[in-house]
Amino acid sequence: MPTVTPYKQNRLQQLRGFCYAARRLSISKAAEMMYLSQPSVSLQIKALEQELGVKLFNRRGPQLSLTYDGRQLLELANPLVEGIDRLDEAFAARRETPDRGQVTVAAGGSTLQYILPPFIEKFMQQHPHVDVRLHNVTGKGGLQQLRDGAVDMAVGPLLETTHDIDFHPMVTHEPMLIMRRDHPLATRKRISLKDICKYPLILPPKEQSTYRFVERVFTDHSLDYEVRLEVGGYDVIKSYVRLGMGISVVMSHCIGADDDDLSTMPMGRYFPKRAYGVILIKKRPLPAPAQELVKTLLGRDRA
Repeated sequence: MPTVTPYKQNRLQQLRGFCYAARRLSISKAAEMMYLSQPSVSLQIKALEQELGVKLFNRRGPQLSLTYDGRQLLELANPLVEGIDRLDEAFAARRETPDRGQVTVAAGGSTLQYILPPFIEKFMQQHPHVDVRLHNVTGKGGLQQLRDGAVDMAVGPLLETTHDIDFHPMVTHEPMLIMRRDHPLATRKRISLKDICKYPLILPPKEQSTYRFVERVFTDHSLDYEVRLEVGGYDVIKSYVRLGMGISVVMSHCIGADDDDLSTMPMGRYFPKRAYGVILIKKRPLPAPAQELVKTLLGRDRA
């Protein structure tokens, strides 16, 4: 049965002893670098030579020189030993910190377009080394990604909370009725829900929260209404309203200066204002960069 040296269990230590001695061509200097005795390092190198079946050093008294095999092993082993020796430093430089790492966010198209840009811009200015990944998904899809752990947080409106969800409001916007300027309702100073129901509506697809938001109000008032078109995105909705294909209820944040060709009217007395906020899973720890983004979104970041 072959004899197993006690050093065979620690190949890294053997290679470290060999590389340190090969760099300095001195076992005593290698021992000083490793905080070991000279005999311990000598035994490590001897065990390595026995296991590999080669001679690594030529020895002439205290003088050492590398053999051909020694030079080949040094070329292979030195990067490995240096990499291990510098692992703590390299890992510390890459560790996730409040200023380094990745944040993943699920949000709907309108939230990505109208709500998030100033917050993300500010966050990236303060945390330039954080990689922010924005997932464009519908409300239900975003919640599913959040529950599955595919994203750190979701941002958007939330019609109803559940036992596993925390909602932290960021901003609130008022629903607005939009129509062409030549629409019969455009000249009215006051518009009721019954008035709106007389005309076809253009809304986002049913799986999106805005559709369900509008649907709930009409249902609560026992009113019939017609949805002529279901199209995604407030900009697309506004385009079809301009074509005279219907009217729509949108959030105030999507109405800009370039929409002065549309007639708008606040609908807050019928449709409740909508809060957009950060959606988190209760008691799920957030990575450090994600915690910083939450602070920015909620206005609690550093100045």
